[in-house]
Amino acid sequence: MFGFRNIESRIKKEQQFREVQWHQDFWKCIEDLARHPVVLRMKLYAHHGNTNCYQHCMNVAYYNYKLCRFMHLDAVSAARAGMLHDLFLYDWHTHAKKTGDHFHGLTHPKTAYKNASKFWKLNRVEKDIILTHMWPLNFFRFPKTKEGWITVLTDKFCGACETSKRR
Repeated sequence: MFGFRNIESRIKKEQQFREVQWHQDFWKCIEDLARHPVVLRMKLYAHHGNTNCYQHCMNVAYYNYKLCRFMHLDAVSAARAGMLHDLFLYDWHTHAKKTGDHFHGLTHPKTAYKNASKFWKLNRVEKDIILTHMWPLNFFRFPKTKEGWITVLTDKFCGACETSKRR
């Protein structure tokens, strides 16, 4: 026999190493955001199902990072913007009743961008991701970057998974 078991074993070890390395690299690029007091406030707000806003953003950031890195795109900007894309700091479930703003889905990307811009200098990709992640709901503002299109998909995927998750 040619030693297919050895090859399979080596491939599996390389995949495990890559997963660990990518996870560590992901954490390094978002750690400052994830530990920032303003971002930590997102834990106070329910988002989808039993998931809070912070966890949702962490999920989006992680899948953004993995997909963009796999596709040789700007994974760091995609992860960082994923962590900030819903930085609106209010409970959107009760927002309309309290403020009269019934268009949270349309307005929160701009709010998140303004909040993020107060604390971090955002690059072109990060700005695109935060402002356009709600496409097609905000029909006139569509992503201009590949990372932005990936975020549209990861945000919808994570939101659907979180909403359907039962505890």
